[in-house]
Amino acid sequence: MNSSDSEKGFFPEEVILQILARLPIKSLYKCKSVCKNWYRIPSQNYFITLYNDISSKNPMILVEVIKSFYVKSSYICVDRFKGVGEFSLDFIKSDRVKVRASCNGLLCCASIPNKGVYYVCNPMTKEYKLLPKTRERPMTRFHPDDEATLVGLGVDMVKGKFNVVLAGFYRPFGRRPLDSFVCLVYDSEVNCWKRSVTSLNEEFTHMNKNQVVFVNGYLHWLTYSCMYVLVFDIENDVWSKILLPKEVVNGCGHRVHLLELDGFLSMVQISDSWMTIWVLKDYAEEEWYETDKVSLRCIKGLVPSVFPISQTSEFVLLATQRQILVYHRKSRFWKEMYSAKNSSTYPLWFSAHAFKSTIFSCRDGAVDNSS
Repeated sequence: MNSSDSEKGFFPEEVILQILARLPIKSLYKCKSVCKNWYRIPSQNYFITLYNDISSKNPMILVEVIKSFYVKSSYICVDRFKGVGEFSLDFIKSDRVKVRASCNGLLCCASIPNKGVYYVCNPMTKEYKLLPKTRERPMTRFHPDDEATLVGLGVDMVKGKFNVVLAGFYRPFGRRPLDSFVCLVYDSEVNCWKRSVTSLNEEFTHMNKNQVVFVNGYLHWLTYSCMYVLVFDIENDVWSKILLPKEVVNGCGHRVHLLELDGFLSMVQISDSWMTIWVLKDYAEEEWYETDKVSLRCIKGLVPSVFPISQTSEFVLLATQRQILVYHRKSRFWKEMYSAKNSSTYPLWFSAHAFKSTIFSCRDGAVDNSS
């Protein structure tokens, strides 16, 4: 756009891009009908990077509200700016699914009726991809529930690709479980799975195996012992371990959770009175740095069930049994974002995931989001 356009009252092109990059995706797609130039903008690499960078500064929480195991779950998305909105995965029309992992705006979902069937979707653009089936027989696959113990999703925004990792202890048909830890890695670039076997003997609680963190090409899980982090290097197919700080390992009765913080692996330790936040700055030296120590006096009655879900350098989003809270680091102010009204609702942290709005094409199952 030239200078004469500005003199006539038009915004410079960079200003328009900055405005569009701050719109919800549904509104952005509606703007495609304004003119040919605006129609092309959401598919341009520069704009996609700009949109995703801005969105990364406003992480949200996606919560599956489970009323019972016999009633279809509903979803809500908690945004500290826009409040609470309903959320749906019904665009995956061929199946009923549950969310197993979330990363950079994409979700990895497992089919409820069909064991071993997985989807990766972008719920904001309503695109999804049905992953090819692995060669593992579903009924002989993993111990103990025929599903992978660990499910991880890694989304590389720069390369425009994603990986899904399924890992667990393999159970041959009709035999007792073996110590072999089977890992299956799906690569979206080649649309196939790669299989490897290693020797691991780890235990995971329900939340430890579900709260997986993807940072710089690595997936991270916290083990049941809370002594170290189990790390999987997706590119090189290598498992390793990172020790937690001595202060954390020796903290009797403390709860530990893994999160991401501005591109680094972070650990949140919760005691009866304090929430301490650590960041891993050096992988080679396994050096953790304490960045925050927050008094929990203001939410004392909620501490037994509070669970950190997502964070930035500005705030922390947490779930309790019935509430979503936000803690503002600078002002040290607590605010309730959402409270469950239904008395039969399961604990909200039972199935809460960090989430963000993003433009990322899964290619299959695309739906026009302009309506």
